[in-house]
Amino acid sequence: MSNFLSALAYLVNVALTVMYWLILIRALMSWVSPDPFNPIVQFLHRMTEPLLEPIRRLLPSMSIDLSPVVAFFGIIFLKQFLVRTLYDLAARLQ
Repeated sequence: MSNFLSALAYLVNVALTVMYWLILIRALMSWVSPDPFNPIVQFLHRMTEPLLEPIRRLLPSMSIDLSPVVAFFGIIFLKQFLVRTLYDLAARLQ
């Protein structure tokens, strides 16, 4: 069970890191208004929109989209809390 929790913590950490970078790249690309038909832009949109859209609905309407910032804080929190907790549980089970 310890190895399973350790592997799960590692996978969650990797998934959160990938999502962090995808959101960061999408936010940076939004400053230059890329071609929406570009496959890379479409990929970034498809991968990040399921996370950003619910955050956008919760935030009040503003001229600046702060959903990536809120998502960054959420990802950082999950990496510090969830991933560390899983690693700690795995260490206790050894």
